[in-house]
Amino acid sequence: MSQDFRARLKAGETLMGTMATLPTPAVAEILASVGFDWLFVDGEHGPLETADLLGILQAVGGRSACLYRVPEAAEVPIKKALDLGADGIIAPQVNTPEQAADVVRWARFAPQGSRGVGLARAHGYGLKFAEYLESANEQTTVVVQAEHALAAENIEKTVQVEGIDAVLLGPYDLSASLGQTGKLDHPSVTQAIDHITATCQAAGIPLGYFGVTADAVRPYINRGYTLIVAGVDALMLGTAAGKLLNNLRA
Repeated sequence: MSQDFRARLKAGETLMGTMATLPTPAVAEILASVGFDWLFVDGEHGPLETADLLGILQAVGGRSACLYRVPEAAEVPIKKALDLGADGIIAPQVNTPEQAADVVRWARFAPQGSRGVGLARAHGYGLKFAEYLESANEQTTVVVQAEHALAAENIEKTVQVEGIDAVLLGPYDLSASLGQTGKLDHPSVTQAIDHITATCQAAGIPLGYFGVTADAVRPYINRGYTLIVAGVDALMLGTAAGKLLNNLRA
């Protein structure tokens, strides 16, 4: 595990990441080698499965923290991702404090939670079992996504759930839930975003934001968001290749 990532997040450091969606360990290895603080490994959308996550984690080798967005906020995918050695999880569509409490419980060993105990890569395949159990609760990062109108309505109670390390805003799903798909400047959307932002900051909960480009995330960095995700591996590859081809043809 990237042992200091959760501590850096909780200390308010701005952490720069990018999204890994391709089931190709070499791509994640390259991104980690560039120097990103963390990789948002996406298991909710796209082709990534549990076995792909294992290869990615092995290729990255701790050079960047890897937070895995589980397919759903459920016990088994959370447990599997952490057992493979992910530095933390990102739970999508967490709309109530009860859901947030479940996510934390599934990600932490007793007495802080009820995470199941097994032998896997995170435990050194059993060789570092005791060592891992001693440090896992302190080092595992738990991020919940606020990406629905219900999440905005319940955010005051959600941020009170002990064990949440950050809230990652999902603006596009949020806009869709408000009947304004993609209209991030619509008053109802900006109002919900402002409400989530102010509530999290008042509670001292770090905020995260995803954008395709640096320009898209920069306004949120300026607002105090610190868990930053910019770019998508597949899109960066396609964009760079397109620019190269256009230059060649020119």
